[in-house]
Amino acid sequence: MTLLAGDLYLLRRKDRDQVEVYDVITYRRRLTVPGIWGFDHDMTSCEHYHCVYIADAHGECVHRLDVQGVFTRWTVSDTPRGLSVNAAHNVIVACPSVRKIKEFSSHGDLLSELTLPDDVVNPWHVIQTRSGQFIVCHGGRGDPVHRVCVISADGRHIVHSHGGQPGSDAGQYNVPRHLAVDDNEFVFVVDLNNRRVTLLSPTLQYVRQVVSRDQLKWWPNRLCLDTERRLLYVAENEWKDGKWTAGRVVVFSVI
Repeated sequence: MTLLAGDLYLLRRKDRDQVEVYDVITYRRRLTVPGIWGFDHDMTSCEHYHCVYIADAHGECVHRLDVQGVFTRWTVSDTPRGLSVNAAHNVIVACPSVRKIKEFSSHGDLLSELTLPDDVVNPWHVIQTRSGQFIVCHGGRGDPVHRVCVISADGRHIVHSHGGQPGSDAGQYNVPRHLAVDDNEFVFVVDLNNRRVTLLSPTLQYVRQVVSRDQLKWWPNRLCLDTERRLLYVAENEWKDGKWTAGRVVVFSVI
């Protein structure tokens, strides 16, 4: 789920034609991008290059879709998960199986590669700040640490962190899965198994819970923040009989 040029791009779990485009004012579906299939992970967008990027974990690559519908792809050489775009309009890719952050140009040139500290296990999503530091959410089922960290620009040091042992208290997470950052670098965190969204300060101090379990029907997986309209889009999915069976997008005001 991502925003581009006043439209909401949504990645659906279905057999084909997975990318749908919705008007952000009416929420009506404008079009379905034909022929797109096989993706079930993250997507992000770039206003500068007018394109959308989609992570392909099975093919170990990223697909680039421009607003004219032209599709290209480039290899990551590891399993990509979370995607984001930094201030230089490059693509930041989280590679959890190797604990790496990779930076690519819009057309797939590898620009940098960082290995995260040993205790940052299963990084799901990474966003680079204007100062060059990285905000990382990490921790999966069975991992001893579930938290959000600010990592130094060289990837070696944890500057700030929030979380620790998995749990449901205000200072804990149970699979922090996805991030959004506003213009003041406040951080929104999807907490998958606690079914909530937490707001943190730029130094990762707890601010408040912006979306509670009572406001969600299923399990939240992805976030998208419209900073202009101060709207937070939360994608949630139903897990039933060992598979994802339904989904929807819930919109919240975060003024």
